[in-house]
Order: sequence, then C-alpha cells, then structure tokens
Amino acid sequence: MDIHSVLRRPVLTEKTTRAMEQQNAYVFEVASEANKVLVRRAIEELFSVKVVKVNIRNRLGKLKRTGRSIGYTKNHKEAIVTLRAGDKLDIY
Repeated sequence: MDIHSVLRRPVLTEKTTRAMEQQNAYVFEVASEANKVLVRRAIEELFSVKVVKVNIRNRLGKLKRTGRSIGYTKNHKEAIVTLRAGDKLDIY
C-alpha cells in the first residue's frame, strides 16, 4: 500500500484539538486496510516527525433517519498518533 493512500484526512473536533494541545496526539481517518506500522511509516515520511505511539480504532456508522427512509453513515477507521515531545503537525 502506498503511503500517500494510507491517510485520508485529519479529524478535527473539540476533543481532538484538546488532545493535540495537551497530549501531542493527532487523530486521522485512515484507509480500512491500514495497520499501525503503515500509519507510523506514513506519518514519519510525510511530515518528518518521530511517532511515539499509534492506536487504531474502528468506528461504526451511525443510524440516520430522514423521514421514512433509514440509513447508516459509513464505517471508518481512525488512528490516534502520539508524537515525540517538541514535534508538531500543522494540519489546520
């Protein structure tokens, strides 16, 4: 798998912004085939930083109702990447 196709987008919410400031941890939506090794390699090569820890979680889609129709949002995989102290990512 190509390192450019591993990372999909950063997840920017209030909770992830707080984690960036306090714990130096960043959250990315990643490809469903990605694992911890691929995510670590992609972050280190694309951003030139040192990754300390990678956690991955699978997020199930939420149930959405619009009138009579019922559907789900898509399932996706997220990676929480903790960087070495002093390293920063400019993802805004």
